[in-house]
Amino acid sequence: MAPKVVAADTPGVRPGKLKVFLGAAPGVGKTYRMLDEGRRRARRGTDVVVAYAECHARPHTEEKLEGLEILPRTHRTYRGGTFSELDLDAVFARHPEVALVDELAHTNVPGGRHAKRWQDIEELLAAGIDVVTTVNVQHLESLNDVVQKITGVPQRETVPDEIVRRAHQIELVDMPAEALRRRMAHGNIYQPEKVDAALAHYFRVGNLTALRELALLWVAGRVDETLQKYRSDHGIGTVWETRERVVVALTGGPEGETLIRRAERIADRSSGGDLLAVHVARSDGLADASPAALAKQRELVESVGGSYHSVVGDHVPTALLEFARAENATQLVLGTSRRSWLSRLVAPRGIGEDTVELSGDIDVHMVTHERAGRGRRMPVPGRRLPHSRRIAGPVAGLVLPLLLTALLANTRGTLNLTSEALLFLVTVIGVACLGGVVSALLASLTASLLLNYYFIPPSDQFTITEPNNALALAVFVLVAVTVAALVDRSLRLARRAASATAEAETLSSMAGNILRGDQAVPILVERTREAFGMESAELVPRAGQETETVERGEGLVKVPAGPDRVLVLRGRRLPSSEHRVLTAFAAHLAAALDHARLTEAAAEVEPVKAADRMRTALLAAVSHDLRTPLAGGRAAISSLRSTDVDFSAAERDELLATADESLAKLNRLVDNLLDMSRLQAGALTLRLQPTAFADVLPLALDTLSTPSVPVESQGLAEICDVLADPPLLERVIANLVVNAVRHSPADHRVLISGSALGSRVELRVVDRGPGLRPEDRDRIFVPFQRLGDNDNTSGLGLGLALSRGLAEAMGGTLTPEDTPGGGLTMVLSLRAAAEEEPVGLA
Repeated sequence: MAPKVVAADTPGVRPGKLKVFLGAAPGVGKTYRMLDEGRRRARRGTDVVVAYAECHARPHTEEKLEGLEILPRTHRTYRGGTFSELDLDAVFARHPEVALVDELAHTNVPGGRHAKRWQDIEELLAAGIDVVTTVNVQHLESLNDVVQKITGVPQRETVPDEIVRRAHQIELVDMPAEALRRRMAHGNIYQPEKVDAALAHYFRVGNLTALRELALLWVAGRVDETLQKYRSDHGIGTVWETRERVVVALTGGPEGETLIRRAERIADRSSGGDLLAVHVARSDGLADASPAALAKQRELVESVGGSYHSVVGDHVPTALLEFARAENATQLVLGTSRRSWLSRLVAPRGIGEDTVELSGDIDVHMVTHERAGRGRRMPVPGRRLPHSRRIAGPVAGLVLPLLLTALLANTRGTLNLTSEALLFLVTVIGVACLGGVVSALLASLTASLLLNYYFIPPSDQFTITEPNNALALAVFVLVAVTVAALVDRSLRLARRAASATAEAETLSSMAGNILRGDQAVPILVERTREAFGMESAELVPRAGQETETVERGEGLVKVPAGPDRVLVLRGRRLPSSEHRVLTAFAAHLAAALDHARLTEAAAEVEPVKAADRMRTALLAAVSHDLRTPLAGGRAAISSLRSTDVDFSAAERDELLATADESLAKLNRLVDNLLDMSRLQAGALTLRLQPTAFADVLPLALDTLSTPSVPVESQGLAEICDVLADPPLLERVIANLVVNAVRHSPADHRVLISGSALGSRVELRVVDRGPGLRPEDRDRIFVPFQRLGDNDNTSGLGLGLALSRGLAEAMGGTLTPEDTPGGGLTMVLSLRAAAEEEPVGLA
């Protein structure tokens, strides 16, 4: 009886911890380090077992097994061979504290509980067993295509990056390329007969150096994630200069491209430096901030390997620096101000000056550009008056009328009362612009008293004798208060409009992420965190009847994101003015979650739809194409069995030949159907081995009836063997020859030739038929499609579709080309046998 497996969520069971030894290539010593780690833990008294270790007959590695308990393996028979695999039941029955399990990305032989070894390890971890394992960087799913481009060797065994990223510890097992090649040359990695081929191909210095860099950068990224989490958990806001990160601030102005390229050069000076572009959507906005320009600058940033971000902030310098510190940036690139000299005269300090003053331990680069000093709109006050202006307004309301009074007293008699009153009115309006309506009321009161005392007769006393002067003073006060109130209202409306613009800009950025294909929920959550300058953001399941409104606490904000999720933000206290935008962000996230669920459901339905289409087409085709050979064979056999007719020997031979040909055609059709079904179901089994085209071609031709067009081969004996499954290769060649014969004129031969091209070997099947139009070159590989004007009524239309599927299953390609002079050439390209991936990569 199999032992009971404890689930990860069983109360009282602590999930096991995973430690991964990551290497750049086979032979760097991962298994050796894993076993050494096991011995070290065993010496400390930990219960350690070797659940699976693949030593590849390396003496130094096998020595590390001494003193460790080795669990028995399970054995499975597959395709005529017997293979040993990790015995999960044995591990659960023993239930050690730590299990050593080699080769995380290994594909299990069919017959076990899981298809992949990493799934076995997940089950061990769920049962509370710590696991130490190994993996090579070429087996990481995200790097699989990159490794294939570098080495030319496709990696069929992969493990999702997330499995490795979740590991409690990741330790890099590193070795310089030359040292690894010396180990190979000394026979410490592969058997002597494989050394020369490995050194000449997979283990070239360039390959190993590139793989080593990939491994170092991947581990560095994982370390960086851990560091960011640690700084966030411990509330560390200072910059730790562990890695150069350059932030460039974009306004949407024409200087953006200059700043991006300058920031890129700064980042490139340090290997591995990161470039981040950020645009601050703020309440006072920019007159020349163009969404189209920002979109173009975003494309430029991403084309040079950087990332684009958008944040919301009332105070641009503060928002920039908060973002830079959250990303642990070391340098910040700003453009010099585009404000004109008049704007600088009115407001000497700009964003650049404030940023430099507040930057602290972040280096700020002020980059000049051709638009510097060319002018831009006067700055408009923010959503609320800064603290400095709330103090300066009332002070100005008292001081400025006094200064104006002193100035006019020294020039008494130069101006009349009307001019003096207008000057006081201008002063009140200026105070209103600076400090708002309250400051304007204070200024108008002060100005009216001073105007009454010093300038309205009788002077030097608070009395008015002339009715006109009393009316003028009353009108002055009324106009001053009215103008101040209108100015204040106009500023508040402008602030609301600018705030709405900033919200629309931020939501447009979020919508742009979705339209650009960035609809993955984790990306949108990260964009939300950046936009509101929070330390962390996550989607968590909704607990019970949680409220539908925004909840906020000290540094904690919760907002519903759909019927079953809540968006939780941690960091600063969010002002109520930003809650509407946050709710819109949450709505986007809810839509993205729904889209992800629908996409997943559609992906599950698509194979069913494809199977239905296949069955429909199959039934439609079988009704005719299988009936013809069945009818022919049955008629021939029935005639032979008949006692009513006395057939001659020649007639009997002809009937037997007809029956044999019909049954052979029926056999080919059924074989094609079975193989296509296996391909569609992903159940086709392969036995790849060195195979010669010259050996397979005669067998392929023997399976065909006597062709009506002669077939000739050239150069097959001179080319090297290919890596293929011989029976499947025979089927591919037979189908290609049948297709070529069917479409070739009777007076032209079909030519089969071979040639070597680098690490590939090509087989060309050349006919002189009508050829193909360019738009039909993909259609001929669709099952149940028959093209051409020669014979369009017979055959299931599976031959070329099956041939391409079998070729790709063997790691090859099948492509059509035009035959010079007319016709079609089918090119079958397979890997040369010498390029076979080294067996037993560890």
